[in-house]
Amino acid sequence: MEHKTTQQPSGAFIAAAWVALITGVVAFIIGLWNAEMQLNEKGYYFTVLMFGLFSAVSVQKAVRDQLEGIPVTNIYYGLAWFSALLCIVLLTVGLWNADMSKSEKGFYAMSFVLSMFSAIAVQKNTRDMKASQPQQRPDNEQYH
Repeated sequence: MEHKTTQQPSGAFIAAAWVALITGVVAFIIGLWNAEMQLNEKGYYFTVLMFGLFSAVSVQKAVRDQLEGIPVTNIYYGLAWFSALLCIVLLTVGLWNADMSKSEKGFYAMSFVLSMFSAIAVQKNTRDMKASQPQQRPDNEQYH
């Protein structure tokens, strides 16, 4: 398999992705910390956020693997997409039925979307940085 070289992302893009991820996650968590809701509700929203971040990274990895010709099972690819969409649905249903102002609902929705998108960008940057480094070949002598 021919391996294309990947250009390393700029420092500004790497920094922007990390700032966006940290901002989104911290804002969401501070909002939960200060919210006047029961602990089980806070746990629900926190779990949806964490599950969303994981599923966003999984989608990015699965899509990128397929583009690079790395085998990805259909079940993993499907589960990654299903999980990402499920997180969005769960957050939407939770916010739709929540007893909070529309501005609070908007705050949670926007910080969630920012977190999901930036998790994808951070994963992409991490993968691009690794792919842009020259591959070191193992010394065959150590394996004999």
